[in-house]
Amino acid sequence: MDARDEFLDIFYDNIDRDGADKLVEWLEKSDFFVAPASTRMHSSYRGGLCQHSINVYKRFIKILESEFGENWDEKVSRESVAIMGLLHDVCKVDFYVEDVRNVKIDGRWEQKPYFKVEDSLPYGHGEKSVYILSAFMKLTREEALAINWHMGEYDARVKGGSYSIKDVYYRYPVCFLLHLADLSASYLDEKPQE
Repeated sequence: MDARDEFLDIFYDNIDRDGADKLVEWLEKSDFFVAPASTRMHSSYRGGLCQHSINVYKRFIKILESEFGENWDEKVSRESVAIMGLLHDVCKVDFYVEDVRNVKIDGRWEQKPYFKVEDSLPYGHGEKSVYILSAFMKLTREEALAINWHMGEYDARVKGGSYSIKDVYYRYPVCFLLHLADLSASYLDEKPQE
């Protein structure tokens, strides 16, 4: 099964919220299923964004099981886990473009393809995903906060001195666990482009 089909199977098996069908239509028309997840680090290849989203979803479930036991879904619904895991990075839709650059190989310059950022909606990262998703479906407070702060200490707002993240992680531990799932998928399941 390819990543697109796996993503859609997980999505349809778990998400039944008003607006979900319109969100899938939008994803299908966008570059979500062919975009990379990054320019040069984790899943920086065509289709990497979709695969990364699946990896985060699967890691999220493992972390929830580890933290809350086999009945983890009594703490957070399977629908919420699918929304947070699969959709945390929709901010990367129409975010990367393919270009070429000169690379020296064996003493000769060659043009090699690469991805670069060309952000058509510079709204931030996690907050941009929340903004996009909210146009299609109503998110719970926990879902919105988890997606908004999934970058953890790598979020530009945190680097700039914001302390809001600590309040979110203390009040909503599932938000912190999504961040751990994102990190685990990025560093354990995915490798940088060589």
